[in-house]
Amino acid sequence: MKCPSCSADDDKVLESRAVRGGAAIRRRRTCLQCGRRFTTYEEILREGLVVAKRDGRLEEFSRAKLENGVLRSCLKRPVSRQKIDYVVDGIIEALEAKYENEIPAKAIGDAVMEELLKLDEVAYIRYASIYRHFDTVDQFVREVREVRASQGGASEPAEGPAPSAGAAPDAKEGQGPGEPSP
Repeated sequence: MKCPSCSADDDKVLESRAVRGGAAIRRRRTCLQCGRRFTTYEEILREGLVVAKRDGRLEEFSRAKLENGVLRSCLKRPVSRQKIDYVVDGIIEALEAKYENEIPAKAIGDAVMEELLKLDEVAYIRYASIYRHFDTVDQFVREVREVRASQGGASEPAEGPAPSAGAAPDAKEGQGPGEPSP
């Protein structure tokens, strides 16, 4: 394996582990010439796995393209690279289990949306804005409200507005919710 930094082909494997349900092996390596560490993946390639695009074209499936979309959505978010790899691996496993040779582009987009919603709401909205071709701020607002509603929250942030100075509290001390006031 050539080092991505100095192109030397003398390296040492530091760690190997199975990923993607045993369908691939992840190897951490170090270059013996420059000392740089890098990661490689060894996997079984499925022949002819293609994506059926919306316009009818067929395109070769690309893990890198899928990974790049998830990475860009998670940019500057508190999401580790390990979580992103885990999500991408899970999406690929699910798609390979469901589709034999041809994967509809919509299935990929829907799978990414589902996983990003679990991972990070902001990353989800970022991906949705591209995937669903948002053109107006109203589309963003509508999607945020739908996310809030699906997560069991209100359409407003959890903190909500502060009560005004003259507002009465909902319940008196020692009184349970739903009990009448004395």
